Amino acid sequence: MTPRILIIAGSDSGGGAGIQADIRTATMLGAHPLTAITAITAQNTRAVEAVDPVSTDMVMAQIDAVLSDIGADAVKIGMIGSARTAHAVAEKLEEFPGVPVVFDPVMVATSGGVLADDHTIAAFERLMRVATVTTPNLPELKVLSGQSIVDRDAQRDSARSLVARRGSSVLVKGGHTRSSQIADRLFCPGDSGNPPEMEWRDARIETDETHGTGCTLSTAIAVELAKDWTLPEAVARARRFVRVAIRSAPGIGHGNGPMGHQAVRLDLNLSRFAPMLNQVTVPATDFAASERFYRLLGLRQIVRAQPRYARFETEGGATFSIEAAEEIDGRPVVYFECGDIDMTVSYLKAQGLAFDTAPTDQRWGWREARLTDPSGNAVCLYQAGEMRRFPPWRIDEEL
Repeated sequence: MTPRILIIAGSDSGGGAGIQADIRTATMLGAHPLTAITAITAQNTRAVEAVDPVSTDMVMAQIDAVLSDIGADAVKIGMIGSARTAHAVAEKLEEFPGVPVVFDPVMVATSGGVLADDHTIAAFERLMRVATVTTPNLPELKVLSGQSIVDRDAQRDSARSLVARRGSSVLVKGGHTRSSQIADRLFCPGDSGNPPEMEWRDARIETDETHGTGCTLSTAIAVELAKDWTLPEAVARARRFVRVAIRSAPGIGHGNGPMGHQAVRLDLNLSRFAPMLNQVTVPATDFAASERFYRLLGLRQIVRAQPRYARFETEGGATFSIEAAEEIDGRPVVYFECGDIDMTVSYLKAQGLAFDTAPTDQRWGWREARLTDPSGNAVCLYQAGEMRRFPPWRIDEEL
């Protein structure tokens, strides 16, 4: 069944954040977005020029209309518009205790525009009490906790205080640090069934095309929770979606540009068990001739390790590789990406399939397990995320 995601947030006329980013995220992740618009903004990549909150009565009318007919499997709350709306939304969501709620406490836009006044921020406490997880960045964490954040220990103390006082898990986003590594940290209540603290760390993507990252991340988490992934799994999958969308940014506008949601097609398997075909490698007996042949076909070359290996990207987002014949025993290898390779391999082993190699981390950033089909064809199950299309050694210039 298609997950139904109720998104309660403001509209971004520039299309980079807010409801527009939320809809694109939910759609690309295979969900059906339902919306309750809380505010209309006039903004672009450089500034928020005007904000007009929607009346609380109209916000609630939107929510009542969709819930009474369609229902929701998860809820994402972004820009809330007013303190009165915040209290009304919290009261409504208390009627649905089993539905996951992701609260992104939006206060300031990427461009610097203020999107929540002091009264609205004060009302965030009630929304946190109904949320499954709250996703503040570091400045938002400081405001919500009322504590100074000078180092990692202070960050932990601030997040833990929120978890204890509000009962919601807290995902602290680390993008506002100046470090070359971005660390996002999840803090969970003791009775949640999740580890009390988890961390994800990745290299910073040096770009200004980050408008809507918080909106996108929180909506992606809501979608994945609706698919019954655990909270840590949902966060990990949502982070991969955001990073690929950042790398796929189209370069629109003159400020903090929007991300490329529309280009995240085959980079994040939507299924828990069903593998997804998105990569094939064929043997090359004449590497230079094969490389030229596939470029002439119109494939975009993204990796070159001459004379052994080359990878190409196709129009739909799938990738195709050539590799020296002796490296792959002279036979093609078909690659299926898994949502959770370890879980998939365990399941398939229980069904009687034999694997040539167990899931193993590779030096090129993929986690792979290999097996052979009844006709002797090589099959690789793997997870790569952004490393399939956007490895650090990706070629971006024309050869």
